[in-house]
Amino acid sequence: MFKSIQPSGLAADSTAARDWTDWQLGSADLEPVVMPPVPVGKRALDLVLTAAAVFAIAPVFGLVALAILVADGRPVFYRHRRIGRGGRPFHCLKFRTMATGGEAILNRHLARSAAARQEWQALRKLADDPRVTRLGSFLRKSSLDELPQLWNVWKGEMSLVGPRPIVADELAQYGADQAAYLSVLPGMTGAWQVGGRSDTTYAERVAMDVDYVRTRSLMGDLRILLQTVGVVLRRSGAR
Repeated sequence: MFKSIQPSGLAADSTAARDWTDWQLGSADLEPVVMPPVPVGKRALDLVLTAAAVFAIAPVFGLVALAILVADGRPVFYRHRRIGRGGRPFHCLKFRTMATGGEAILNRHLARSAAARQEWQALRKLADDPRVTRLGSFLRKSSLDELPQLWNVWKGEMSLVGPRPIVADELAQYGADQAAYLSVLPGMTGAWQVGGRSDTTYAERVAMDVDYVRTRSLMGDLRILLQTVGVVLRRSGAR
């Protein structure tokens, strides 16, 4: 059953108003819908900066891949199914930061610890995650684990700036603002990353994402990208 939902507070924004459409909500299984093209300026910015970044960080990319192979073996990359623009699923890429068999490790940990279960249910992440390897912890704190997402950006599945990509089960956390998330490309960085990351609650993260959708602009994206550099160097909110 299709339900027509307009992202709250977007009626006055002509760009956002064009972006919203009908969504199949109410279950974890979304039926992808055809979306209008991503604004030309935003897509051009993604392509130009992604191409420049790939050339600039190619040696770092190779060193990280080699370090994972030596320290933890294969696979080097981790693919996880996320929900993208229009409800279309895609495989979000990262350098692998967890031990193989991570799901079993997580399930055992959650079964043993009530505090961990509560933290997982509230945040969908753990401050002390037993699945994360020693090298993986460094990659996460330095945000190097997310470099492979440049490929997702190049393919048009993600943008450099936008809400963090989520799994289907997390969509319920957006409540009445689900359509706001689904109206834009998820991003490598965004308002949440420069606004506190893991130091914020999930509700605060949703509020930041929705505010980004309502007020987004190319200048706003450039500002977030510049702020991201400082956040990464300071490792603010990184876990």
